[in-house]
Amino acid sequence: MPREPHVESYYTATANSDPAYPELLGEVTADVCVVGGGFSGLSVALELAERGFDVALLEGRRIAWGASGRSGGQICTGFSSGMAKVVNWAGRDDARKLFGLAEEAKSIIRERVERHKIDCDLAWGYFHGANKPRQLDGLRRNQDLWARDFDYGDTRLAETREEAVQYVNSPSYIGGLYEGGAGHLHPLNYCLGLARAAEAAGVRIFEGSEVTRLESGAAPAAHCARGSVKTNTLVLCCNAYLGDLAPQLRAKIMPVGTYIAATEPLGENRARSVIPGNLAVSDCNFVLNYYRLSRDKRLLFGGRVSYSNLVPPHLPRAMRRKMLAVFPQLHDVGFDYTWGGYVAITVERTPHIGRLGDNVYFAQGYSGQGVAMSGLAGRVIAEAVAGQAGRFDLFARLPHTSFPGGRLFR
Repeated sequence: MPREPHVESYYTATANSDPAYPELLGEVTADVCVVGGGFSGLSVALELAERGFDVALLEGRRIAWGASGRSGGQICTGFSSGMAKVVNWAGRDDARKLFGLAEEAKSIIRERVERHKIDCDLAWGYFHGANKPRQLDGLRRNQDLWARDFDYGDTRLAETREEAVQYVNSPSYIGGLYEGGAGHLHPLNYCLGLARAAEAAGVRIFEGSEVTRLESGAAPAAHCARGSVKTNTLVLCCNAYLGDLAPQLRAKIMPVGTYIAATEPLGENRARSVIPGNLAVSDCNFVLNYYRLSRDKRLLFGGRVSYSNLVPPHLPRAMRRKMLAVFPQLHDVGFDYTWGGYVAITVERTPHIGRLGDNVYFAQGYSGQGVAMSGLAGRVIAEAVAGQAGRFDLFARLPHTSFPGGRLFR
C-alpha cells in the first residue's frame, strides 16, 4: 500500500535517509504494541527494547508524519503551564521532582543524539522575548522561581532593549530572558534517527498500518486493515491524531493547528545579524511567535494557530506580516516553504500521561513542549511497563480537565 508522504516542508527537503518500513500483514504477537510513530511512540519502543521487551510499533502513515516531523523543533524548560501552577497542583516536593524530570527530558535528547549519532542540528541556547513591561516582570519572576525552588540558574535577564538586541536583533523586545539549558533541533531528522535506533534495538516498525480498532482486557490487540498485533500491553502515542481510537482520551486534548515558514537562505552575516547566537527564540504572547535559524541560515518562523481543521486563508501572506512585525529588516526576504500541522494541548497545559485499565498506557497533550517531554514520557511509561511505576505515577497524578463543548465547540 502506498505510504502517505510527509508534508512538504523545509524539514522534508533536508531530511536524512528515510527508509520505508513494511505494512503490517497478517497476525503477529509482541510483548508490547506501540501505536504511533512519532517521538513518543519511538521513545517508548526504544526504551522497552533496550530492557529486553519484544516490541511492535504501528504507524498509520510514515514515521514522524505528524508533529514530530513538522514542529518548531524547540527544546523547552519546565512545563507550558509554568512551574507556579505545578506547585499548586502537586505540592512543592513533587513539583521539584517533576521539574527534575523535565530537565532529564532534555538530557535524554543530548544522550540519544550522541549515543546513536543522530545528525539533527542540535544546538543549545534559548531567548524569551518580552514585548511589554508586564511580560518582562513575568520573566523576572520566573527566573527567580527557577533559581530559588528548582536550582535552575543558567539564565540571564536582559532588562533593556539594548541588552535584548544582543540576543535577538528586533525592535519588538524591551528585554527578555536567556537560558543556556534549552535549545533546538531538526525534528524530522531527530525522529528518523530515533526510528533507526529503535529498529537496531529490535523494534519491529510497520508503516501504512493505521490502527482502526483496539481490544483491551486480558488479551489486548490492535487491528489494522490487513493485520493485527496480539500483545500483553498496548501503548497509545497518537496525540493530536488520536481520532476516535480511544474516545475516553479524546476529551482531554484539543488539536491546534500551528504553522511555520522558512525563508530563503539569508547568508551567514545576515543570519547572525538577526539572531547573533543561533538561539531558539519565542515571545511571551498567548499566541506566541517562535523561531530560529536553520543549518543553512534560513529563518524558520512559527507564529500562527487555528482551532479548527481548516488551514488559515492566505497563510504565506499572514506569516510574512507576522515575521516583518518582528524583523522589519527582512522586508526583501521571501519564503521558500510554508507548512503546518497539529499539536495537542490540554486544559492545564501539562502532558497527559496515564493508563486505561491495567495494560493500556498513553501519552498525549504536550501543549507545545513535545520535543523534550515526549522522550521523558517514553522513559517513564517503559519503567511502568517493566514494573517500576513511581515516576509514571507522579505524572499520572497531575490534574487534567476535559474540554467542554465536545468535538465541535471545545
